[in-house]
Amino acid sequence: MPDKLWERVEPLLNRLDPPASTGRPPADRRRVLDAIIFRSRTSCQWNHIPRVYGDDSTIYRCFDHWYEVGFFKKLWARLVKECDELQGVQWKWQAADCMLGKGPVWGGAVGPNPTDRGKNGSKKSVVTDGDGGPLGAIVAAANVNDDRLLRQTLEAIVVPRPRRRKNRTQHLSLDKAYDTPTGKRVVAQKHYIPHIRRKGETPVPKSQRKYPARRWVVERTFAWLSKCHALLVRYDTDPQHYLGLLQFACALLWFRRLVMKQVDR
Repeated sequence: MPDKLWERVEPLLNRLDPPASTGRPPADRRRVLDAIIFRSRTSCQWNHIPRVYGDDSTIYRCFDHWYEVGFFKKLWARLVKECDELQGVQWKWQAADCMLGKGPVWGGAVGPNPTDRGKNGSKKSVVTDGDGGPLGAIVAAANVNDDRLLRQTLEAIVVPRPRRRKNRTQHLSLDKAYDTPTGKRVVAQKHYIPHIRRKGETPVPKSQRKYPARRWVVERTFAWLSKCHALLVRYDTDPQHYLGLLQFACALLWFRRLVMKQVDR
């Protein structure tokens, strides 16, 4: 874990999970977070994490507790806020979409995947800013329609959206899966200007487009997240653990952007 990230993580962890003054010596929290990153990238079982990172049961217990106290989501929110203070969040154009993936045999938030011969799978629903930075994410069963997840996804945005003004409108780009009464109603209620691909719509020639393509950024975000094999293929039977890994990965994406913004200044 980079020193600059640890400088933000340590005070947040100390506030949410203060070290005990009695009992066993506390675990090396920085090393535990390194273990969680290792597990995210490799998707190994918790009890197969190399011993160099510490005791596997301690790592699992810390991860479970930190999710319960909201550490991963709060870290994500803090990094988004820091980027926003540096004008690094592109609120004007946002995009949302879902990604299907393989899931465990049993557990919460799993269902038959229509693209994988009905095998169990999960779905990630993510909304991003105009440059692909994830703003909110949820996990659901693979057989839940995308449009039915849109409200929860938008409400999962980890920081307050800027207030509406005439010169600060917010657009939302969606694919044809959201071209339904439910999808349109949610977009209107959340005060976005909708840009929804219509079902059966003929693609508009590039020279005649009113706006440039904007929705592709969320697809790129899924590609970034899929570099974490534990997110590409879900092995966690507990959906909260899977969501915790997703939130941590989103936070790391924002840390990368924050470092780039600080270098540019």
